[in-house]
Amino acid sequence: MFQGGRMRHFCYLYLVVLSWFFFIPNTHELQAVQTQALLQLRVHLEYPSSLQIWEYYQGDLCSLSPSANLSIKCEDDEVTELKITGAKSLKPPRFNGYAVPNQTLSMNFSIDSFFITLTELTSLRVLSLVSLGIWGPLPDKIHSFTLLQVLDLSSNFLFGVIPPKISKMVTLHTLTLDDNYFNTTMPDSFDSLSNLNILSVKSNGLKGSFPSSLGKIKTLEVISLSHNELSGDLPGLSSLTGLHVLDLRENHLESELPLLPKSVVTVLLSNNSFSGEIPKQFQELDQLQHLDLSSNFLSKTPPSALFSLPQISYLNLAGNVLSGTLPEKLNCGSKLGFVDISRNKLSGGLPSCLANTSDSRVVRYAGNCLSVESQNQHRGSYCKESTSGWKSFKTWEVAVVMALIVVLVLVLLVSSIFLWKKYHSRKTIGQDNSSIAVPSEILANARFISQTVKLGTQTVPTCRQFSIEELKEATKNFDLSAYIGQGSIGKMYKGKLENGSYVAIRSLALSKKCSIQTLRAKLDLLSKLHHPNLVSLLGHCIDGGGQDDSNSHKLHLVYEYVPNGNYHAHLSEFSVGKALKWSDRLAILIGVAKAVHFLHTGVIPGCFSNLLKTKNVLLDEYRIPKLSDYGMSIIIEELEKFEAKGEKSKPCLRTKADDDVYNFGFILFESLVGPIACDKGETFFLNEKASFGSQDGRRKIVDPIVLTTCCQESLSIAISITTKCISPESSFRPSFEDVLWNLQYAAQVQATADADHKSD
Repeated sequence: MFQGGRMRHFCYLYLVVLSWFFFIPNTHELQAVQTQALLQLRVHLEYPSSLQIWEYYQGDLCSLSPSANLSIKCEDDEVTELKITGAKSLKPPRFNGYAVPNQTLSMNFSIDSFFITLTELTSLRVLSLVSLGIWGPLPDKIHSFTLLQVLDLSSNFLFGVIPPKISKMVTLHTLTLDDNYFNTTMPDSFDSLSNLNILSVKSNGLKGSFPSSLGKIKTLEVISLSHNELSGDLPGLSSLTGLHVLDLRENHLESELPLLPKSVVTVLLSNNSFSGEIPKQFQELDQLQHLDLSSNFLSKTPPSALFSLPQISYLNLAGNVLSGTLPEKLNCGSKLGFVDISRNKLSGGLPSCLANTSDSRVVRYAGNCLSVESQNQHRGSYCKESTSGWKSFKTWEVAVVMALIVVLVLVLLVSSIFLWKKYHSRKTIGQDNSSIAVPSEILANARFISQTVKLGTQTVPTCRQFSIEELKEATKNFDLSAYIGQGSIGKMYKGKLENGSYVAIRSLALSKKCSIQTLRAKLDLLSKLHHPNLVSLLGHCIDGGGQDDSNSHKLHLVYEYVPNGNYHAHLSEFSVGKALKWSDRLAILIGVAKAVHFLHTGVIPGCFSNLLKTKNVLLDEYRIPKLSDYGMSIIIEELEKFEAKGEKSKPCLRTKADDDVYNFGFILFESLVGPIACDKGETFFLNEKASFGSQDGRRKIVDPIVLTTCCQESLSIAISITTKCISPESSFRPSFEDVLWNLQYAAQVQATADADHKSD
């Protein structure tokens, strides 16, 4: 009987084990389908460098550690999150819908086949495909991702219509389509997206009116449709009680300003055609921190309470037709750090809270009729001219412009001077933008970086906290063999993490009084800045305890490792095959300019004072530039805050050396003349500036490698923008957008010349 029981027990175990073996193939079969889909996506994307790790990897793709360019998350053997960032960040000003060599995927790429493969990943909730060169119209089948919560397809070459069926993706809470070429009206059926928090479709060519359906999505927190061609009225948005960010800069919207919800934190409406008074309701926006209404047609006296809102830190009303007198006893809020009321028709005295400023507040008021001696003012008669004709003038101006456009089109058809027209229009736009650049001397201060919603960063995890044991193992206890050198601040080490990936580690000492909590918040902010031309901050380690009262701390910042040296070293290379031709230098400069432009405008508000120099531009194995040491002013401010032991810390004076445009000018200058320009500064440039004006002078100063590989027109464009960047007067310097457009045009001219030379 005992033996019979043992036999039954054995049979039971046998059946359990047998059923377990039968179960395994189903599980692996499901995983194999997902793996096959991922590998097929790599083929569709033409083997980008960010997916190179898949080539020889034999394990489960879900177990790969996330990096700045690749992240996969899985649940129950199915992919739920896929994030891939490529290196195809160079974007031409215009795109004709066909493959562009070295910028888009090839002519063999089929966007329909690509999305058919994507639909194999049936459980996707997060999909981010950025800077991969994907081109074509966005397929209707995008709505097949019924579980998708986050969709980011920014910085690609998608054009045509935003599919109306996207409104069926009811679980979506983040939709980002920035920096593409969508060029029709936006669908007006977004109201079905009842869970949408973030809508960002900036820097496209969207036309037509602002979608009224957006006013019905109660969950919206961010609306960013800047740098498009939207026109018509802007409807009231006061029903969006959770709205934090409204960014509609650089459109053609023309109406009176709408009522806004009290929750709004950032309102950016510059460079439109808004008219009428600034609504009195704006005085009730208690959460408002940043308000930019510059370059519109707003009239009458601005509400006094705007200047004293409890959270307001940035107020830009420049370039309107505001008139009247500001109250002598105007109150300014305690957090107000920047005010620009220039280029209006204001008269009378300047209120004391705007006149008696310190280093903590910058006020601009030139171009009015104020009774002050500082900053250029017009005569009183200028501001007494009637402003009632502005609207009729605007209508007349539009009619004249339309007539001119018709004539211009006819001339173009007859004379075929398309290239000239393109250059002329870009130059004109660049000049307009250069006069309204956001002032870096204020926004460089870390206290103006908002802790509210930041575009494009909501789905990025917080900054990883490494243990000191991990970093000691990665660097062999910070051995001399791992030491790279001295960075802008701190010592640099090369390390190898447990997963086999290499990192760069910056080590620096902390003051014992430094607030660890504040520092971590600022590091978390920097870790969310992702761009193909930025060295990613992966995490940090604070050695010595996590409490503010610890006696000593050491801060270790962990970055992605960029293996191919810095731009300065490459400019010093003269051997055949390694020396950087002019077209190579332009490609690197454009990459750096895109990174800085992103830091200035891609986050709200911008990140300034980025320690720009050729030694801080790193190149990867494909010579893709990556800017390092950006945002370090934020960290330096925190580290230096308590250095004056017991003494009151002195405010940091912001000079032109902190101006990113100015410092980028010296990167341009060094690219033109070679490494001899490094460390010689403005004096050397001023002494040699005249040499740029003649062919003999250029032969004397310009790097011979540049002279033998450039065309004169491309070189002249670069010299012109370099001279403007290093202008001693900051008001004469261009905006970074203008810098980027000029460099892209110089690259196009050079590419055309190279192609013509080959055909000869």
